[in-house]
Amino acid sequence: MKERGKRINEKLRFVYGEKIGGRTAERLRTLMEVWRGELPEVPAPKGGGVPADQGDAVMITYGDNIRSPGEAPLGVLKRFADERLSGVVSGIHVLPFSPYSSDDGFSVMDYRRVNPEWGDWEDISAIAGNFRFMADLVLNHCSAKGTWFQSYLRGEGEFADYFIEVEPGTDLSGVFRPRALPLTHEFSVGGGAGGNGGKKGEKRQVWTTFSADQVDLNFANPDVFLEFADILLDYVKRGVRIIRLDAVGFLWKEIGTSCMHHPKTHEIIKLFRLVLGEVAPGVILITETNVPHKDNVSYFGSGKDEAHMVYQFTLPPLTLDAFIRGDASKLTRWAMSLPEPNPDYTFFNFLASHDGVGVLPSRGYLDESELENLVTAVKERGGLVSYKSTPEGDIPYELNVSYLDAVSEMSLSDELRARKFLASQGVMLAMAGVPGIYIHSLLGSGNWSEGVGITGVNRTINRAKLNADDLILELDDPRSLRHSIFHGYAKMLKARSGHPAFHPAAGQEILDLGSGVFAAVRGAPGVKGGGGRPGEAVPGRQGRPPVLALHSVIGEAQDVGLSEPWASAGPFRDLISGREVPARFSLSPWEVLWLETAG
Repeated sequence: MKERGKRINEKLRFVYGEKIGGRTAERLRTLMEVWRGELPEVPAPKGGGVPADQGDAVMITYGDNIRSPGEAPLGVLKRFADERLSGVVSGIHVLPFSPYSSDDGFSVMDYRRVNPEWGDWEDISAIAGNFRFMADLVLNHCSAKGTWFQSYLRGEGEFADYFIEVEPGTDLSGVFRPRALPLTHEFSVGGGAGGNGGKKGEKRQVWTTFSADQVDLNFANPDVFLEFADILLDYVKRGVRIIRLDAVGFLWKEIGTSCMHHPKTHEIIKLFRLVLGEVAPGVILITETNVPHKDNVSYFGSGKDEAHMVYQFTLPPLTLDAFIRGDASKLTRWAMSLPEPNPDYTFFNFLASHDGVGVLPSRGYLDESELENLVTAVKERGGLVSYKSTPEGDIPYELNVSYLDAVSEMSLSDELRARKFLASQGVMLAMAGVPGIYIHSLLGSGNWSEGVGITGVNRTINRAKLNADDLILELDDPRSLRHSIFHGYAKMLKARSGHPAFHPAAGQEILDLGSGVFAAVRGAPGVKGGGGRPGEAVPGRQGRPPVLALHSVIGEAQDVGLSEPWASAGPFRDLISGREVPARFSLSPWEVLWLETAG
C-alpha cells in the first residue's frame, strides 16, 4: 500500500505539477478511503497476473439487442443469459448503458445513471451476479446535451474547466484525426460572475474529436480525473469487473503534438490501474485503441503497470482476408510475430464488433490489392465501406458488415455457411488471450440492411434488434442457421474452457502448414512455445499435454503435412467433437480440429 501510494504521488506530480499534483494526490487518497468501505472484496489472483483463465469468454452486446414487448431490455438480456449462456460464456459486456444523445450510447449524458428505457442499476447488478460484467468508461468525451456540458454552457463555475476551448486560428494541422470532421465546433456560452468568464451568448470554439455532439473532456483539469476515478469505483460497487477505456488514445490534448498516445495519457491509465490495485485488484482494465499494432501494444506499459488487456485489432481483418481468399499465409506470418504469451498481460481477441472490421491495423500486412479485394468482397456480400480522408485521398478504414455475411457467402448452403463461419471463429478462440464475441456472431445474424435505411448510419448494419420469442424459436430449430452457429460456437467454447492449453498465459507456437490451414500449438501456463512434445504432460494445471489447433480456410479437403514431433504423435482426440482422429488424416472443407494425443 505504501509503495502504491508513492507511485500515485509521483504520477500525479508528473501529470499536474508539484503543487497541484500533491493536492490531487491527497484528494485521491481521501476518495479511495471512502470507497474502501463501500466496495466488496475483489481479490487479485494468487501470484498476480491477469485475473482470467481458459474458462473466460465475454459476449459483447447492446443492452437492447434482445427485446420483448412490455419488458425492460436489460431484464430480457438477463433471462436470456441465464437460460442460454451459462456454461457458454463467463462474461457479458453491455456497451454503454447510460442515457445518451447519439452514437448508440457513446455520447453519454449522465455517467451515474442507467438508460431508463433499458432498466436500472438493479438490472446491471443482477446480470453481474451470474456473469463477469464488463462496462465502458467513455472518458475522452461526453454528450453536448449532457449535464456537464450544459452546466459549462450556462457558466456554472464547477464545470468552467471541464472542456477544452481553442482560440480561433490555432494550428491544429498536426493533430491526428480519426474522421474527416472538424476538430472543434462553435458553442454559445452563458458566462457571468463565477462562471467561465464569457459574456452571455459569446461564441467559443470547443474541442470535439468525434462529432459536434461528443465534446472532449479536459483531463488537464484534475477535477475531471478525480470525477472519473469516482465513477470507476462506483461501477465496481455496482458489480462491474472489467472496465473498457473507450477511445483512450485521444485522451490528453497538447497543441503542437498529434494528441495521440501522449505520455500523460499513459500516466492517467497507470493511475487508474494503481487505484484499482489499491481497492479492487481483481478488476480488469482494457484499453480500446484502434491503431497500428506497435502503438496498440504500448498500452501494456511495462507489462504490470498499465492495461491488463488490449484489443487485438489486427486479427479481424487478417482472419477475414484468410477466409475470403482461401489463403492463411498473411494471417500465419502475422501471428508468428506476436510476443510470447505472458501471465501479466494478454490480448482481448475479437473478430466482429458493434462498429465493423477496421482495416487500418492490417496495413503493412496486406498489400493494396489484398485490401481492395477485401473491400470488393464485402460490397458483393451486402456490406458497406466507410472511408477516411487523407492527404493522399479517401481510403477505406472500416468494413461495415455482419462477420457471418462477410466470411460465408450466401451462395453456400446453410450447413457450409455455418462450417466456414465457425472455422473463422475457431481461429480467434485458439489464439492466446481472452475472446470477446459479438452477440450477432454468437447468434448467427446477417446484415441488417433495414436498420441502415432507418438510421442512415453504416454501422447499424451489424446492430440488429431481435425479438426474444422469435430468437428462441430459431435457436431451438435444428434446421436453422442460427441453431447451427450457436450450438457449434457453444461446443468450441466448452472445449476451450475445459483445457488448460487455452489459458491466456499458455504457450503458443504458430505453425506454417501451408496456405490452406491456420495452425497453432497451445501449451500449458508458464511454458514457452508450444509447451513440449505432443504426448508428454507439461507443467501446469491437470498435467495435460499441449493441443494442436487446426483451422481449414478452404472449401476443399486437404492433407495436412505435420512435422515432428506431431507427425508420429497420433492417434489424436478432437476436443470439440470428442472423436478419435487417426495419425494420418485430412481436413474437410472449413474443418476445425483441436487435437490432443489420445493416449
